[in-house]
Amino acid sequence: MRGKVYIVGAGPGDHKLITLKAVEAIKSADVVLYDRLVSKGIISMIPKSAEKVYVGRDVGDDYKHQDYTNDLMLKFAKTKNVVRLKGGDPFIFGRGGEEAEFLKSHKIKYEIIPGITSGIGSAEYSGIPLTHRDYASSVVFVTGHEDAKKKKEYVKWKRLAKSVDTIVIMMGLSRLEKICKELVAGGLDKKTPVAVIQNGTTPQHRMVKGDLSNISQKVIQARIRAPSIIIIGKVVNLSEIIGWRK
Repeated sequence: MRGKVYIVGAGPGDHKLITLKAVEAIKSADVVLYDRLVSKGIISMIPKSAEKVYVGRDVGDDYKHQDYTNDLMLKFAKTKNVVRLKGGDPFIFGRGGEEAEFLKSHKIKYEIIPGITSGIGSAEYSGIPLTHRDYASSVVFVTGHEDAKKKKEYVKWKRLAKSVDTIVIMMGLSRLEKICKELVAGGLDKKTPVAVIQNGTTPQHRMVKGDLSNISQKVIQARIRAPSIIIIGKVVNLSEIIGWRK
């Protein structure tokens, strides 16, 4: 019997934010291939009868691990139902699209189950609405860490500066200072509010706020580490009014 692969978003960190459909897929899995950012609470949902395989990527290993993961999906899907469990949402900087392409090319059945991306979950747990009728009619999600194989950066930070109200940056912590300088050079006011959120939605949730001129130094002083997201825009200030976590 040929199996099926479920590419599943595990959500941003809080295990209670996973969807019912995702839980159903996990409970019926024969094999679960899971990433580094999948929480322990979600790992505990995997049935004892299912085989668990960790396929998390090490920093700097952009390709070998993906080939390994692809090979495992292909191997197990010949006879078993496989859950490919990914942090956040599989199609928001999660390589879910690439994995679906791979499965399609090998004629393997698959299904995509969305998850809450960390860019949204972290913001809302911090009391930051990414859109707001008074302050933000547009929002963009951007990676701060592009594919190493690219000969040049595709993200045009200077152009982005004046074209959108709220900027959400994933995987950009190590390049925060450079990004801020690029945005200011593109015309964004250096006093534009910025929030950096570490371990969003988890018990270790931390947020540091500043502006484009000083956030890099504040992040260093607070010893903020990955995984973190960066939010830039006027909506950051609303956290002082509607922030709800104590």
